[in-house]
Parts: sequence; structure tokens; C-alpha cells
Amino acid sequence: MTYGYVSDKDALIKRLHRIEGQVRGIERMVEEERYCIDILTQIGAVSTALESLALSLLDDHVSHCVAGALASGDAADAEEKSRELLDAVQRFARTR
Repeated sequence: MTYGYVSDKDALIKRLHRIEGQVRGIERMVEEERYCIDILTQIGAVSTALESLALSLLDDHVSHCVAGALASGDAADAEEKSRELLDAVQRFARTR
């Protein structure tokens, strides 16, 4: 089975590496005792980047996994994928 994000995997990995670099930059800022507001600004940027990545993955899940399950005619699979989607949306909403 392939997942919806697989076609964009390289781009997702590139984004994750950029986010990882941002987090390392925040660590350096703390080590260098930079101004707290500047650190908080960078943390906000990382949070926004992760949120954007999550929304992209959620979109892939809906357009590939959920849509495929619904189109398959398999009621149990459609139910499972729909439940997973709702659970993911609820988790995502709680973190905001």
C-alpha cells in the first residue's frame, strides 16, 4: 500500500530538514543567551512550519487514503479511514 504523501516525499523530507535546521538555530540562540522575544519568534516560526506540514499531510490523507477507501466500496475500510480522519483533525485542533 502506498500513502498519499509518497509522491511528495522528497519535498516533505526537504521541509523537515529545514525545520530541523530552524530548531538547531533556536538551540544556538539559547546557548548564546539571545533575547527571549527573538527566541519566541523563532519558536513561532517552527510551529507554523510544522502546522503547515501537518495540514499538507492531512490533505494527502483525505485526497488519497480516505477518498480511496470511500471509492473502494468497502464499508469497513471507509469507516476506518473516516474515523482516522476525524481523530487526526481532533488531535490537530487540540494542539492549537
